[in-house]
Amino acid sequence: MTINEVIDNIDARKIGNQFERREKIAWLNQLDGRIKREIIDRHEGAEDIKFEKYDENTNADTELLASGAYEDLYIYYLEAMIDRANQESEHFNSDMIMFNSVYTAFARDYNRQNMPKETNIKGV
Repeated sequence: MTINEVIDNIDARKIGNQFERREKIAWLNQLDGRIKREIIDRHEGAEDIKFEKYDENTNADTELLASGAYEDLYIYYLEAMIDRANQESEHFNSDMIMFNSVYTAFARDYNRQNMPKETNIKGV
């Protein structure tokens, strides 16, 4: 899924959201930064997966890090950020439950499919 596809999807789902494209891109940047740092970078081959900060100058056709069955995590995350900013706590909580479920499933699947980095633990 690309930056453009996520933003188009969220704009269609959250009719009338007043948030600008740059804010949505910043939220996507936060999420992919987290995915890279918390999941990908802990595995071998992480250096082959590039993540450069997204901003309003980033190509809108840039592919996001999670794909396939896990793409909905971007939708749930943007919905949650919009609801949080609008102080809609019930919607935010519901969105975060959905987001956390997909995020956890993505992390588990990534962990199963990729070898963790070897760590040098002394004294154990």
